[in-house]
Parts: sequence; structure tokens; C-alpha cells
Amino acid sequence: MSPSSMQIFLADDDQDDRLLFEEVLNEINISKELTMFKNAIELMDYLNAEDAVLPHIIFLDLNMPFISGAEALKEIRNNPKFRDISVAIYSTSSLEKDIEETFINGANIYITKPNDYGTLKKIIKNVLNINWHYHTSGLNRETFFYNV
Repeated sequence: MSPSSMQIFLADDDQDDRLLFEEVLNEINISKELTMFKNAIELMDYLNAEDAVLPHIIFLDLNMPFISGAEALKEIRNNPKFRDISVAIYSTSSLEKDIEETFINGANIYITKPNDYGTLKKIIKNVLNINWHYHTSGLNRETFFYNV
């Protein structure tokens, strides 16, 4: 992981959501590099490559074809190589079962995709500004679900 810039990955099968995320990220004034994946298979193939540059944080959509975000989360958390990567679930779902399942399986935070640009920008900025080491050591149900 590069100390000079935050390595951010986004895995989302919706092209419009990827483009919107990228647009929002470009407006946030932090040193960052964004890598986007169209699905969890692409993400996991990249992460498992020998020479992969690991991210600081992965924004992971839940509802993707082939391998769901929930399955990718389990795979990430079952590999010691990825233990220092923060995972932000980034989904349209606000179902209690999805929130609970991803909490149990080791996600660092759960974000329901907002409907407007300004709220999305605020959420992404806040999530990226969180001290992840502190957050992961203080993980609890109240700090897990980011609700606006």
C-alpha cells in the first residue's frame, strides 16, 4: 500500500454507479487512486494476483452477478493477506438481513447508496476521512450502518 495516496477500489456491476462514484471521488480533496471493477470476479482475480497493489479500502456492491458482494466479502476476510483492507459495503439494499450478514462477515461499514449527489459526496468524504485503524478496533453495530 502506498503511503502517499489512498488506494481505493470499487466493485460495482452498474456502470452509472461506477461513473457517479468516480465523479464524486474526483471532487474530494485527498490524494487517492481509484481502481474500478465491473464485478466481484474481476476484483478477486486482481486481489489474488501475485503482484497486486492492495487497496486501503474496497467499496463493495452486494448485488452483483456471478459472485455476490457478500461472497466476495467472505473470501476477502478468509484470506490473511487481506486482513488490513477495510471493506465498505456500498449497496442499494437496506434490508436488515444484508446489514447483519455483512457485519457478521467482517465488513467495516455498511452504506446504503443515497439518491442524490450531494449526500453521496458527503458520505464518501466522511468514510474516507475515518481513521480506519480506530474504526476497526471500535467496531460496533451503531458505527457499522452509515445512515443519513
